[in-house]
Amino acid sequence: MKKCTLGLGCFWGPEENFKNKPGIIDTEVGYAGGHNPVVSYEEVCKGNTGHAEVVRLTFDEKVISFKKILDLFFKMHDPTQKDMQFPDIGTQYRSEIFYEDEDQKKEAKEVLEIFNKELNGKIQTNISQLKNYCRAEEYHQKYFEKNR
Repeated sequence: MKKCTLGLGCFWGPEENFKNKPGIIDTEVGYAGGHNPVVSYEEVCKGNTGHAEVVRLTFDEKVISFKKILDLFFKMHDPTQKDMQFPDIGTQYRSEIFYEDEDQKKEAKEVLEIFNKELNGKIQTNISQLKNYCRAEEYHQKYFEKNR
């Protein structure tokens, strides 16, 4: 099993979309790319942590390749929007591929280049090494319970 982490706007919709794809074993929502290893929903919403909302996928590469996941990634959101996925605005909603090894980095660059040609050089997607990933579910549960 392999893992990959993708930022494509608010994570709830993309998580649902990926859940039903053949070869996706598990999905989880969280935050990645920021300054601290653990953050709360409230902190990320303020826009000061540097984190993006992400979907972390566990996948069986015998069934679905990382490149196929990236193909779905680019089709599930608008990668030409910077720091947003309309109507959600803020750096936490940016388009970003967080690679876990050099193979993922190489494949991410290749797939981005293909889509960037199709979209006339307008892609705003970042490619970054995964850092400071933390799960979001426990924070969201506490937040929504507190604010009902």
